Amino acid sequence: MLSDEEAFTLLETILKPNCVNDLQWLVFRQCWLGKTYQMIAEENGYDPDYIRVVGSRLWQLLSETLGVKITKSNFQTVLRQCLNKTPVLSVSSLSQLPFPDGVVPLNSPLYIERLPIEHRAYAEIIKPAALLRIKAPSKMGKTSLMLRILEFSKDNKYHRVRLNLQQADNTLFTHLDPFLRWICANIAHQLDKDPKLDDYWDEELGSKVSCTAYLQGYILESLDNPLVLAIDEVNHLFEYEQIAQEFLPLLRFWHEEGNNIDIWQNLRLIIVHSTEIYIPLELQQSPFNVGVPIQLPEFSLEQVQALADLHNLSDIIDKNGNEPLKNLMEMVGGHPYLIRLALYHLYADQITMKQLLDEAATPTGIYHYHLQNHLITLNEHPALKSDFNKVIKSEKPIELETITAYKLASMGLVKLQGKKVSPSCQLYCLYFANLLEN
Repeated sequence: MLSDEEAFTLLETILKPNCVNDLQWLVFRQCWLGKTYQMIAEENGYDPDYIRVVGSRLWQLLSETLGVKITKSNFQTVLRQCLNKTPVLSVSSLSQLPFPDGVVPLNSPLYIERLPIEHRAYAEIIKPAALLRIKAPSKMGKTSLMLRILEFSKDNKYHRVRLNLQQADNTLFTHLDPFLRWICANIAHQLDKDPKLDDYWDEELGSKVSCTAYLQGYILESLDNPLVLAIDEVNHLFEYEQIAQEFLPLLRFWHEEGNNIDIWQNLRLIIVHSTEIYIPLELQQSPFNVGVPIQLPEFSLEQVQALADLHNLSDIIDKNGNEPLKNLMEMVGGHPYLIRLALYHLYADQITMKQLLDEAATPTGIYHYHLQNHLITLNEHPALKSDFNKVIKSEKPIELETITAYKLASMGLVKLQGKKVSPSCQLYCLYFANLLEN
């Protein structure tokens, strides 16, 4: 029989202390004692729905780590079975360490939570007519978070649809009608439904009314549980002002219909974008000033330490006056992709931190292709290149034209500080210092 203390020790071994926060420990202990979420909430002053979210995420973490479905009803049995065969969370071989390009897979131990952001997102998405707005520069982990919200939605028996606007053909952005038909057809396809667009499309009513009628009458009315509609790369729309000025207010209308028509409460929206909106929209029409904003921060030193540990790089974790991770963060900040790329090469190539940092901004460095891609983009947009050169050369933050500032921020090259911008990290200053003048 597994005792209470053995269970708590086993959980700590499986997930490691830095992966489990105080509230998750509380929920685990109370559930182990047989208490319901309602009882835990009442005894500790929490909202019951929030405790359910915390519990659901804890079982999901255990499921991903152990490779077996874990729920509140079976977690004691599974942990007893795992007592003598606890897996190691850290990466133990090169074959298990993927190159850090793209999203972090759902079952990867390398996903670093930025709590309480994840818990807040899980708690919000189960609310009627929820709207989440996830914003961060490129390669900051927006899509990885979005996928986890969708997975959490799946665990709650919600239907899910994921759209990436960069996958839409450019011809669809010339007129609103084909764009909205593409949206509806994708929703139907992912829900395994026949499109039946012509049954709801009416030229006299217009595209927006037809699209709304389709979503309400054909999609939402036919589903037994809420639908989570996640739209990634929404900033792609900003380059098509006419479409954006029609579609973005429509998203807000769908969200606000939850206040008027019950069926619309079953639509939960996730909007993912890499920068501030820089097209004109009336305040009462914009979806960017309603719902719950989620802005992803850079990693903290503690989070970078945890990630280094997962790469079996405990020898470079800051302690006893050893500061290699701090030196890395002085070079690239806490940008998740740049940090993960460094840790990957430290592990895979067995190079030293000094060598990595000495070569970081050179053609032989690990960031060469990343930097080169940015240079190609800047060379294709001379005005953007010229303004970024001003940022690099300035000793203090400077003001730029709003659209330029937002575009550079979306690339991750600058940080916004009110109306002023500054280079986002030392790496870009070193690399671009002389190249942008050519």
